[in-house]
Amino acid sequence: MGGFSFLSINVLVLLSLVSMFPCVLADGKTLVLLDNLNIRDTHSMFFRSLADRGFDLTFKTADDPSLSLIKYGQFLYDHLIIFSPSVEDFGGNINVETITSFIDGGGNVLVAASSDIGDPLRELGSECGIEFDEEKTAVIDHHNYDVSDPGEHTLIVADPENLLKAPTIVGKPTHKPILFKGVGMVADPDNPLVLDILTGSSTSYSFFPDRPISQYPHAVGKNTLLIAGLQARNNARVVFSGSLDFFSDTFFNSAVQKATPGSQRHDQTGNLELAEALSRWVFKEAGVLRVGAVTHHPVGETTPPAAYTITDLVEYSIVIEMLSEGQWVPFDGDDIQLEFVRIDPFVRTYLKKNGGKYSVQFKLPDVYGVFQFKVDYNRLGYTHLYSSTQVSVRPLQHTQYERFIPSAFPYYASVFSMMGGLFVFSIVFLHMKEKEKSD
Repeated sequence: MGGFSFLSINVLVLLSLVSMFPCVLADGKTLVLLDNLNIRDTHSMFFRSLADRGFDLTFKTADDPSLSLIKYGQFLYDHLIIFSPSVEDFGGNINVETITSFIDGGGNVLVAASSDIGDPLRELGSECGIEFDEEKTAVIDHHNYDVSDPGEHTLIVADPENLLKAPTIVGKPTHKPILFKGVGMVADPDNPLVLDILTGSSTSYSFFPDRPISQYPHAVGKNTLLIAGLQARNNARVVFSGSLDFFSDTFFNSAVQKATPGSQRHDQTGNLELAEALSRWVFKEAGVLRVGAVTHHPVGETTPPAAYTITDLVEYSIVIEMLSEGQWVPFDGDDIQLEFVRIDPFVRTYLKKNGGKYSVQFKLPDVYGVFQFKVDYNRLGYTHLYSSTQVSVRPLQHTQYERFIPSAFPYYASVFSMMGGLFVFSIVFLHMKEKEKSD
């Protein structure tokens, strides 16, 4: 009996600890593919930050023959990190097609490349609208390189002004320069889903550092992407970094200063803050929205009718929540719109925040049919939010029409005047007596 009580106490303690850390259970399993296991040590700060936030990391080399991402049609992991830029063939059952299917199924992927990039990462980038430069090339900038650069001008000091203006993705501004050394990328101009997270300066370009320029470079100026992102239509997220060193402990702790005279020296780069912000976004710890309760009813009532009537005054409300530190909290936005749509929108209006929900009152159009209350919120850095509620709008019943229409008063007057004239004419005609003719 005492052993049973002791076991029960242990179970209760365990359950209480689990309830205290909901965010730890919320984050999924993450597969980390490495060129070699030494990267686990050279990038320990980045991996430690993920582990501290509750990620279950599984480290394997990219050519491990036991690799598997999908088994019996189910994904074994929720997230994938590829820190193996030089891999030529993934091991096990993983290939570019498998990773693409993983993204199509809602999985999130973080990819870090380098100048030693292999064909699999180039193919994966092409599938996502990103084109890497050739192997052995690097981003070069003769005006924005670090003082510790060995002479090739490939140790780039990226200005934080070149970051995407989206705090949800890149975090709060720190004004610290970013250290970068790696391969350049360009985005597919026909792919609207690609995000230019960090671009090179106007003096940067991508080419072979040890060769004279004999042809037009793959990427030039602001078109040179250092870090790019993608949010698919199913809200799956992918981040491509042209530099594996960007996530390294060395770059996190390094002092940085441009080689140009009079440049300010910074004791630490902004790589750590940017890397953490990018990982929060790509692994859906930030910028995730969901729809809560949706209600609609005529003003003055509490329940929706079987069908609305044209010109009714209607109140619509929706609850929108955002994921923050593992908890769903009310979302704060001032640009959320509601559309009342049949084929095209008949009404488009802003929703106003009212406590923990967004609501608005509006008058239905004088058109009957099948309509939808539609909220379609698509903003940079946030998951696509969509809510649609179908309702019917009927015309007025014969008992609901006005007895007298003010605009028809002239016609009413003409009718009654005609009746009055006929009445007077009838009296005159009936009582009029003709004089007899005299001889």
